[in-house]
Amino acid sequence: MQGRHSDRLRYFTELANTSREFYIDYVRKYYTISDGCKVLEVGCGEGGNLLPFAEIGCNVTGIDRSEQRILEAKSFYGSLNIMGKFVSVDFFEMNKTDEEKYDIILVQDVIEHIDRKDEFLKHLKQFVAKDGIIFWRFPAWQIPFGGHQQICRNKFLSKLPFFHLLPVPIYRWLLYSFGEEHSCVDELLDIKECRVSIEKFERLLKSNNYIQINRCLWFINPHYKQKFNLKPRKLPSLISHIRYFRNFFTTSCFYITGLENN
Repeated sequence: MQGRHSDRLRYFTELANTSREFYIDYVRKYYTISDGCKVLEVGCGEGGNLLPFAEIGCNVTGIDRSEQRILEAKSFYGSLNIMGKFVSVDFFEMNKTDEEKYDIILVQDVIEHIDRKDEFLKHLKQFVAKDGIIFWRFPAWQIPFGGHQQICRNKFLSKLPFFHLLPVPIYRWLLYSFGEEHSCVDELLDIKECRVSIEKFERLLKSNNYIQINRCLWFINPHYKQKFNLKPRKLPSLISHIRYFRNFFTTSCFYITGLENN
């Protein structure tokens, strides 16, 4: 699994394929995507999620704190002769102008990495155009690999489920004992600190006056079709309504949200 994160072109291509097959159609149920539609992705990486939107005529913008990821995004889009705007910036320091409101905003596998979640949701509002929507996607913390331990260099740890649920001192000790580098341990501990569950995310939406337009919980993440050749499956309705318990079975949470009085 770790190999996908080190092979960035492969990672870009897999994300683009999943976005093309699943994300576009999901968004279309709640927003009419027309030529020139403005799409922003916060934490875009190399821009794989945005590629299918650009292919159908959207004006896409991706931002990411990593200069390297932005350089790779520009390179990949350039090689495909597809237009896209990519900027290396910390979203919290990004200021809005009247021209910088977006019809669709993607926040994909990002919210679980952010510690200042309330501030993030408040800041995001100013970039949403009238009647615009936000498509969120994240894994529930309690799933087997909710701690993103697949990024571990150690093959055993990268395939070990649930150990991210251990208390912090034991978790840290285990990571170092198996030879993980300090940077990797810090990243995994940050993810643990910033963890998000279904219930926590919905409380954040409510407290920040977001409208939950749709929620779709997946037992088998649609992206697993690209990664593992598994057929996507939604979480059974009965389990999806059992608070807290459902987090152990939800490999991906899809949300479409809007803003009140927008």
